[in-house]
Amino acid sequence: MSQSPGLEPDGQSRSAEREVKGFGARVGSDLGPRVVSAVVLAAIALSAIWFGREPLAVLLAIVGGIVAWEWGRIVRGAELDAATVAHIATVFAGIVLTGFGWAGPAIIGVLIGTILTGLLSFGRHSTLSSVGVLFAGLPGIALLWLRSDEPLGAAAVYFIVAVVAATDIAAYFCGRLIGGAKLWSRVSPKKTWSGLLGGVTAAATTGFVTAQMVPGAHALHLTVMGGVLALVAQCGDLAESALKRRFGAKDASQLIPGHGGFMDRVDGLATAAVVAAAWAASFGMSTPARALLTW
Repeated sequence: MSQSPGLEPDGQSRSAEREVKGFGARVGSDLGPRVVSAVVLAAIALSAIWFGREPLAVLLAIVGGIVAWEWGRIVRGAELDAATVAHIATVFAGIVLTGFGWAGPAIIGVLIGTILTGLLSFGRHSTLSSVGVLFAGLPGIALLWLRSDEPLGAAAVYFIVAVVAATDIAAYFCGRLIGGAKLWSRVSPKKTWSGLLGGVTAAATTGFVTAQMVPGAHALHLTVMGGVLALVAQCGDLAESALKRRFGAKDASQLIPGHGGFMDRVDGLATAAVVAAAWAASFGMSTPARALLTW
């Protein structure tokens, strides 16, 4: 009695091979470089947060400066013009002032830099150039301000980073493996509603888990906060995609293998950090990390 072709060893091998290839096609051929780059970047970021305010300030100044440079390349097509120099200098000044405990003056400095950058880029998308100063400057101030509030500063920053990472990872795999209706195909063709739902669910779960690890934290509060920050992070991601699409750019740069530029990686974190800091400030200016985690 002859076997069905589908049950023959060769047929099984070919079927398994097709399944593997199919899975690879769904998750993306660049998954390997993305994972390696993500692990390296995560190790650097988590170490900087752990070792304190000064190492984190250095990292935030470097990343903020790179984001400022990438923004100028996209919006004005300039590698290093006067507006980009002002943009980078504003980011550095904001981080330095916040590092010395002057978050208020740091924000004022960013606003001044926003105006100055707009004037220096007059006639070359000056409004978007000014918006870029806020995008690159405020998140660093927010994260460093939260980290400076001991003893919960590190936990607060880890919470924000973990929520955004969970959102990105879950949205990526749910979108690729489940698929379905597109979220906003004109701006970001690969984003789906299933990815958004998966990202929000993962972020809310991350908030709940964080509450179990932080003394005095309220589980419902951090679960809801995780979901809200996931939505905010996705809005930041979409906004950056819209910016690149307007200027015909695929990636902010090619500095990170498999990921594009730094702006492509921190867009969600940038918006989530600012919203989280604003939320904390509304409940406790003197103890923002405690206000964020234990409200």
